[in-house]
Amino acid sequence: MVNIYAFLLKGGPIVVAIGLCSIIALGIFLERLWRLQRHRVLDLDFVDRIHTLAKEKRISDALLLCEQNASTISRIYTAILGNNAKPRATLKEIAEESGRSESVKLERYVEVIGTVAMLTPLLGLLGTVLGMIRVFQRIEEFGLGDPGVFASGIWEALITTAVGLSVAIPALIFHRYLQSHIEQLVAEMEDLSISIIEVITQD
Repeated sequence: MVNIYAFLLKGGPIVVAIGLCSIIALGIFLERLWRLQRHRVLDLDFVDRIHTLAKEKRISDALLLCEQNASTISRIYTAILGNNAKPRATLKEIAEESGRSESVKLERYVEVIGTVAMLTPLLGLLGTVLGMIRVFQRIEEFGLGDPGVFASGIWEALITTAVGLSVAIPALIFHRYLQSHIEQLVAEMEDLSISIIEVITQD
């Protein structure tokens, strides 16, 4: 651990900035994983109960059940069921509007991870460039001298690039995973919304 700390310390303050970025990205990823658990977004037992009530035309009971449920789909169902007397086309518009609003909530902070994935390699490159500038300044001032010292300066300058890439690669994977997961959840919410509209507009 001490050796790793000493190694990273040679990268300078930019390594600290990259480290902070990694903490932010990991924190958001874990928070989104928890928030995007399937039962928190699509409570299928709740969906089945709502469909049963809707088929029985017990809309008020369905709305009461929606109020007691904290899943994302419950808020979309509330918007649809609360306007159940309106035409099917209007209900679809309401479902789309509510779905867009809920999708934004699901995607909250996800782009920060994408920003970290793009930013940390650039920070690493900046650190390397600044490190190389210092190396060549020393060469200009004191001459090449010991080649070992020159080599040491180069590898120290490259630390920030390595650290930046080490953060960027997982961050990119996290970002793509969350995007894919959210897209799947949104598609399922759209199908369920259409399904409940079909149920409540049946004669």
